[in-house]
Amino acid sequence: MQALNLPAARGWRWLGAGYALFRRNPAILSLLLLTYWMLLALVGSLPFIGSLITYLAMPALSLVLMNACRVLDRGLAVTPQSLSTGIRPQAPVLVGLGGLYLCGTLLILGLASLVDGGDLFRLMFIGGDHGDLPADNPEFLLATQLALLLVVPLVMAFWFAPMLAAWHRQGAGKALFFSFFACLRNWRPFLTYSLSILLWSGLVPALAMGLLGMILGPGMAAAIVMVPLILILAPSLVASFYVSYREVFVEGAPAFATTVGDEEGPEEGGGDGDHA
Repeated sequence: MQALNLPAARGWRWLGAGYALFRRNPAILSLLLLTYWMLLALVGSLPFIGSLITYLAMPALSLVLMNACRVLDRGLAVTPQSLSTGIRPQAPVLVGLGGLYLCGTLLILGLASLVDGGDLFRLMFIGGDHGDLPADNPEFLLATQLALLLVVPLVMAFWFAPMLAAWHRQGAGKALFFSFFACLRNWRPFLTYSLSILLWSGLVPALAMGLLGMILGPGMAAAIVMVPLILILAPSLVASFYVSYREVFVEGAPAFATTVGDEEGPEEGGGDGDHA
């Protein structure tokens, strides 16, 4: 396995490539994503323990979606066996990753609690009335900004970790290490990728709702915009997570090789990046 150092422009393509992957079998990806959401909502509704189970199971559940994308990318049929690839032998590692993610989240919210007295923590894990947390509350806003800043390295460490653990048989520590530094070395494409997500999930829908709202009314405009967001953009976004792995990592080579050059990678890797 080898990680590439990709140019910034590659990040713009990932969401579009995710949409192309979604189009190969829209029904299966939409069904899997809907099932994923329903399972998380059902388990998360359990008092207290629901959040714990959700975090522990999230790496394995997300890997089911990534397995589906990987199979579709290879032009194969999605089967129950292919969806479970790597999960059973690496189940302890995947559960461990979920536990570490929970610990990281609790640490971040704990630090944020020093600023707002625990309001953000209660909102995230206990729930409550959003009206009790006014938008002009400076402590809550500062705590939210601090949490968003601290969550970036946490997300970097876990972005590729489930796939590295399941598909490359890496332990939790090694998977987190390689995921973090792969994201760090590719911060430019991840930045443009984030901007493309913001564009298509935020700015474009807001503009469309504004224009349609003047013609059809806000209720009808929201319905027209939200349907494609849920049915098309959401599964395309999930597929783009896999695309980022496919383009950053090249299988069959040592991770983070020191060779530098622009060359076309093999099946699982991207094509025009420098070797990291």
